[in-house]
Amino acid sequence: MTAPSPLPLSGVLVADFGRVLAAPYATMLLADLGADVIKVEHPAKGDDTRAWGPPHAHGEATYYLSVNRNKRSVALDLADEADRRRAAELARRADVLFENFRPGTMHKYGLGYNEVRAANPGIVYCSITGFGTGPGADLPGYDLLIQAVGGLMSVTGPAPGQPVKTGVALVDVLTGLHAAIGVLAALRHREASGEGQHVEVNLLSTLLSSLVNQAAGYTLAGRVPGILGNRHPSIAPYEVYRAKDQPLVIAVGNDRQFAALCHGTGAPELVDDPRFSTNADRVAHVDELARKLGHLLATRTAAEWFEHLTPLGVPCGPVNNLAQAFELADRLDLAPRAVIDGAGEAPVDLVANPISLSRTPPRYDRRPPRLGEHTGEIADWLDS
Repeated sequence: MTAPSPLPLSGVLVADFGRVLAAPYATMLLADLGADVIKVEHPAKGDDTRAWGPPHAHGEATYYLSVNRNKRSVALDLADEADRRRAAELARRADVLFENFRPGTMHKYGLGYNEVRAANPGIVYCSITGFGTGPGADLPGYDLLIQAVGGLMSVTGPAPGQPVKTGVALVDVLTGLHAAIGVLAALRHREASGEGQHVEVNLLSTLLSSLVNQAAGYTLAGRVPGILGNRHPSIAPYEVYRAKDQPLVIAVGNDRQFAALCHGTGAPELVDDPRFSTNADRVAHVDELARKLGHLLATRTAAEWFEHLTPLGVPCGPVNNLAQAFELADRLDLAPRAVIDGAGEAPVDLVANPISLSRTPPRYDRRPPRLGEHTGEIADWLDS
């Protein structure tokens, strides 16, 4: 039998001074891939998300549990001289350091990039901020605020004048992903050159980049998009319709799929209707198209349309709740759950890492740590 390959980030030590979501999500992804992530927390309060409940599981906030598996927790008070000395020693030994304090906070404790680099020239030091380190350095970087001022809410909502946020802190998640990519790139550069570097990611820039086609419509064509509800600005039919029993998504992206939809709904005449001949025509006459399709789709249940239209090549599906979404992933054999042994306590049932690696799959061998759970062993190691 072939021995399993080492995890891709085995041997990489991450000093995680991050809190809440963006930084902890990034460090959890690295931990899943083998990095040894030491989560630094205040002895009394810990990560803010430890108090963000309900809901709770095993006596802990599920928010905190969702982004902190495969880590060790050390409780250090950076205002205490001895603990600050241990934090500096951790930074000196680390390959990677994450922090998402307000700009200047780490410097105040002697843990800023320049101070850490002086003792550890190879450090990959990742700072996550809300608005960068320039004029916006003092602005609070909350996800909802970024969604508002960064334009996401201006294109999200049921109708013009009714902006809404997304149902999850999406900007934080996207920023964590970009931070992880930046750190991996910096580690690759260090492997080739021996040089560490400062990786900086901010929520506002991440959101603007992640607005992709909407942002490019503005930068390239000067077009300021607005709220279209569930419609797409450039594709039709691509929205939510009402089936007989519940909402149904139709996501037609080309003329072939549109023809299949028309034949599948018993309206082949729509294919030759000049208002709907091309995608541009359909976008121009989206209201008329929505009315016609709405009458047709209301005659069957969402499940019936899914079973009928999918084999014809029409992208469609019901609007599932989370229980139904996990059931679908299970049915498709996507293994959406990662159940971690609770080491004598109840197992912790989390969402699996979506990255599949054929030789070095993600690990799930350490439950999210309790506050300061590993302080003794880590303090002894740092003091040695």
